[in-house]
Amino acid sequence: MTTKLPPPARKDPTRRTRLPTRPPGNRSREAHGLTAMAAAGRFALQTCAGCGTVQYPPRQICGRCLGDALEWRDVAPGGRLLAETTLAHSNDLFFRDRLPWRLGVVQSDAGPSMVAHLAEDCVAGERVRLALAIDRAGNAAVTARPETPTPNPEDDRQLREMAFEPKDRRVLIVDGKTGLGLALARGFADAGARAVYVGHAQPWRRSGNLEAAREIERASLFPLDVTDTQSVADLAATIGDKVEILVNNAYHLRMGGVLGRCDLNTAHDEMEIHYHGLLRLAGHFGPVMRARGADGAHGAAAWVNVLSAYALVNNPSLGTYSASQAAALSLAQCLRAELAEGGVRVVNAFLGPLDDEWHQLAPPPKLDPATVARRIVAGLGAGVEDLPVGAVAEEIFARRAENPKEIERAMKL
Repeated sequence: MTTKLPPPARKDPTRRTRLPTRPPGNRSREAHGLTAMAAAGRFALQTCAGCGTVQYPPRQICGRCLGDALEWRDVAPGGRLLAETTLAHSNDLFFRDRLPWRLGVVQSDAGPSMVAHLAEDCVAGERVRLALAIDRAGNAAVTARPETPTPNPEDDRQLREMAFEPKDRRVLIVDGKTGLGLALARGFADAGARAVYVGHAQPWRRSGNLEAAREIERASLFPLDVTDTQSVADLAATIGDKVEILVNNAYHLRMGGVLGRCDLNTAHDEMEIHYHGLLRLAGHFGPVMRARGADGAHGAAAWVNVLSAYALVNNPSLGTYSASQAAALSLAQCLRAELAEGGVRVVNAFLGPLDDEWHQLAPPPKLDPATVARRIVAGLGAGVEDLPVGAVAEEIFARRAENPKEIERAMKL
């Protein structure tokens, strides 16, 4: 059983503040393919198309037949822990602050032997379950947990460094008035979040979802309008130093493309919420979260952007909405690079149509907000950076990777 983490303690102003550090970060171009697999939550390794040999670490040519046709394929994640050791000393600044640190050699079922970061309950000679995670430098790392799950896996102090576990962390939900906002608040509360801050614009307007959010244990409501710089600044001044996971789920959706509507007001509102709203949140909450990325096992961990899958490929029926989502995605990539300096990861969740009032004309399948919330919370616990949610988003991901021009031509609501 994993040793339970103690509840977060109050900061002692007389003690040294740990500054953000990152593990060694230089990787080859081939190794970044492994990072792409980790970002998508896949356990995939290079496999030679000629002889079928699975490669690890990533390389340019097959280590067996010297062929250069290496494809990324999902492989069996099991293995046996051959040997393990515990580091008690390191000259690297990142690991010096986190010692002791367990490492082991695993003989994987896929073939290669791998050096893995070990969960507390892993025992030499026994079966383990391998996974790809993203470390605080933004690179892929192999982790191992016991094949048979043990209690309290979310409390593993070492592997929490490579995930965004919500337990005992304080979460800000930007828009609590929507069905998705309510579902997210409930999902994080059920996952053991220490506190759930629920933002809401236009406090004079009644909302059944907001009233339901008020009843959630450990939830607190705060005025927050992402189109108002002063509103964002005021909330950041109030709780900015407490937020460890921020979920930006604000959105504005209206049907229409370019030629048939030519409505600059609607396009302006979409950009104001999706792009400029993210910019305001990043400017006021980002610097503090980056600085708090080193606050131990309960420090700032993740910034979550809830985006449409149409940020990846424009849906002409939602033309300007798709364009504003694409702009937000581009900004999120900049934010990912800047927050990485403090070890805080940016997670982009890509959604298909929701089952709400604004997607009434969209054909099934549609997403239930509770399902989306569960997938996002689970993705954070698994350390996934790019998370497609639902059949529509998953299909867009797959078809875009296979033939981007085909999915562009076929795109419609």
